[in-house]
Amino acid sequence: MEVNLPDVKAEVEAAFMRYEAALMANDADTLQAIFWNSPHTIRYGIGENLYSWEEIGAFRHARSPVGLQRTIFRTVITTFGRDFATASTLFERASAPNKIGRQMQTWARTAEGWRVVAAHVSLIEAA
Repeated sequence: MEVNLPDVKAEVEAAFMRYEAALMANDADTLQAIFWNSPHTIRYGIGENLYSWEEIGAFRHARSPVGLQRTIFRTVITTFGRDFATASTLFERASAPNKIGRQMQTWARTAEGWRVVAAHVSLIEAA
């Protein structure tokens, strides 16, 4: 298996930045489109456990846009072959002072393109 093929890594980086832009714009439809449309898709959030594309979408469309702005750093995207990748990043939000956010996503190439198939978001105390 080849790790971080340049063309594949560029594709996943672009997909990740599309996700980030949609998150900052609270574009629920684009965020939903980025996740794999499957009952197997999972997103563990800061205050919610979502099992399925439908639950994720319901959460996204009901969530308040207040406090979503963030600054990301230490983003690491690693690709494995041509069809699988992980994206990990840290973030800070003014709405969560003295906290560091952590986000991990598992991406897979589907017939529709790169999709998040599993995600986890959490907060910890800033060091």
